[in-house]
Amino acid sequence: MTRVKILVPALLILTICSACRQDMHDQPRYKPQARNDFFPDMRSARLLIDGTVARGQLHEDSYFYTGKIGNNPGEVMPFSITHDVLERGQERYNIFCAPCHSRVGDGKGMIPSRGFSRMPPSYHIERLQKAPAGYYFDVITNGLGIMQGYSGQIPAKDRWAIIAYIRALQLSQKAGAADVPAGLNLPTALPKFEGDAPSGATLVTPAPPKKEEKKEGGVE
Repeated sequence: MTRVKILVPALLILTICSACRQDMHDQPRYKPQARNDFFPDMRSARLLIDGTVARGQLHEDSYFYTGKIGNNPGEVMPFSITHDVLERGQERYNIFCAPCHSRVGDGKGMIPSRGFSRMPPSYHIERLQKAPAGYYFDVITNGLGIMQGYSGQIPAKDRWAIIAYIRALQLSQKAGAADVPAGLNLPTALPKFEGDAPSGATLVTPAPPKKEEKKEGGVE
């Protein structure tokens, strides 16, 4: 009786195991770049059908994804510029652009200042101040000269945010006290030095304050 009790479960387990197939272990699929004799080109990986668009990549708004109207760069931003947009643009700019263009956009970033073959132009020259927003978008997307394109690293919306921040940098270079909104304080003026600007490796002497000129008939 004991042998029967042992034999029956063993036969049951053997029957179940013999019915199992190896499809989950050896799946009927092709490995990447494997040969497939079924197709004339012998490739197992098939090209997408013409007109196929992946989810989220329809790009119906051509201006948003190209910065161009026809073949010409557009002048306007595709969405409203808010404080959040500028903060996002500043963050992305400092990551991707500042190493070459510097934090203030004058082209004197860390990379060119250490022997890079070409200095990038300053955003504050007249040509780039007048350049339309679509021009900047095209350069960020596709690159220009020795600058690579950043379409793979920076999403389209972030590219526009960077452009908004570049515009803010350009405005800041010529801003005066009258441009500061009511209720906000002006930043402390930078100290002036005699001779060359300080490099951090040399001692410098602060320039003495200028004496006010005497006015005729006035009291000293």
